[in-house]
Amino acid sequence: MIAIIKYNGGNVISVQNALKRLNADSIVTDDFDLIKNADKVIFPGVGEASSTMKLLRYKGLDKLIPTLQQPVLGICLGMQLMCGSNEEGNTEGMGIFDIKVKKFPPEDLVPHMGWNTLSQCQLPVFSGIESEDDLYFVHSYYCELSEYTTSVCNYILPFSASLQKNNFYATQFHPEKSGRVGNEILNNFLKL
Repeated sequence: MIAIIKYNGGNVISVQNALKRLNADSIVTDDFDLIKNADKVIFPGVGEASSTMKLLRYKGLDKLIPTLQQPVLGICLGMQLMCGSNEEGNTEGMGIFDIKVKKFPPEDLVPHMGWNTLSQCQLPVFSGIESEDDLYFVHSYYCELSEYTTSVCNYILPFSASLQKNNFYATQFHPEKSGRVGNEILNNFLKL
């Protein structure tokens, strides 16, 4: 069973529908026991960083998520909240990835919205992905490049399109909205 973390971040239903297309059973939950005992955990997100972290702290999910032992996938805002700090609302994240989330300059070019390609792809989750394959992005903040970077995208400047540390995986792009390529990435994650 895959647990999709329930909180005020959007896109939960899109992720659940993508998993259904892959014939994977999932449950949307904020129940600690269900999350801890799931085979895989997905932490999706569309929303604003500071208000979302406030709710995660209220529910205690900010303490639970970093302790998980199974494969965990953070998507978009989920990825950003797994980082150390975020310029959006001057937010302290969970610190799984000890990096900063910054706002793209200049203001008139954000958000980064639409299809873009990746480079320097690493890890089994990118198995079968070609350099010309497009993925769907929508974000105004980006994760800086770091030792955790497993793929790079270029929009205004190079940024981490994905991260990995131990059992924690994260994507800035939305695999659930990225058609065949996104389905391949989700399916690779399910095989971990």
